Amino acid sequence: MMSQHTFEVASGERFEFGRNWRHFLARLTPAQIAEAERSLQEMLGCQSLAGKSFLDIGSGSGLFSLAARRLGARVHSFDYDPQSVACTNTLRARYLAGDGSQGGCQWTIAEGSALDASYLAGLGTFDVVYSWGVLHHTGAMWEALRLAATNVAPSGQLFIAIYNHQPFWTRLHTLQKRTYVAAPHWLRVPLAGVLIAGHAARGVAADLARLRNPLTRFRHGSRARGMSWWYDCLDWIGGYPFETATPEAIVDFYRERGFVLERSITCGRGSGCNQFVFRRMAENANQGEAPPGHPHG
Repeated sequence: MMSQHTFEVASGERFEFGRNWRHFLARLTPAQIAEAERSLQEMLGCQSLAGKSFLDIGSGSGLFSLAARRLGARVHSFDYDPQSVACTNTLRARYLAGDGSQGGCQWTIAEGSALDASYLAGLGTFDVVYSWGVLHHTGAMWEALRLAATNVAPSGQLFIAIYNHQPFWTRLHTLQKRTYVAAPHWLRVPLAGVLIAGHAARGVAADLARLRNPLTRFRHGSRARGMSWWYDCLDWIGGYPFETATPEAIVDFYRERGFVLERSITCGRGSGCNQFVFRRMAENANQGEAPPGHPHG
């Protein structure tokens, strides 16, 4: 029987994020892993996650689950895309094979949806809930944002990244992504080629205007967070479903739910993801929260 995810991909309603991550992992380097760790430390404001629990909602390649585990956290990863789950399992087997065993159980991995309230409630609460560039791809972003908050423990942190809203460009980008995922496979390659060439040309022009070496952006693993320019481009071109929000809307949304903003990096008027780290206020921790419990693993 066809899964919901497979049906959505086959009907041109969803991008194959996991397939893109699988190719990304084939060239993953130790330097990229170190950069992923560094970015977590910087945004969460800590050098270590020892003794903390970490929930990775939409683990994708598994890179940040690995980074959190290497920083000492006890990690639970899940993703809606079976290929992304396979990627995360691959990383665990490659670097921390013993973490999935019954004896250790420091890193558990599962298939699940960020919109499945029952599944999320069953996980309990975590010291850090992480979901970078995921919740805007669920097809119901505000519900996903609400549910993610229920897994944050009292005084815990929520680290999310959401696409920036731009009145004109958001409509154009939505059309671009919808067209790409609905197109037959033979048409996607030339379509991606044209879009990537245009993106590359704009990037080179911007680098030259700022007297920067334009070749740097194209080197695998040279991007922030240990990412790759090429696979980021493919994700950007096809990343559908697609929703956006202004930074103010995100901050207001979580303030109403008992969170305070600790740190943010925003795009201004540009395209990309706005990053936020919120902390749940202990006195408001029971408002809309999942039942108390311990995270699996």
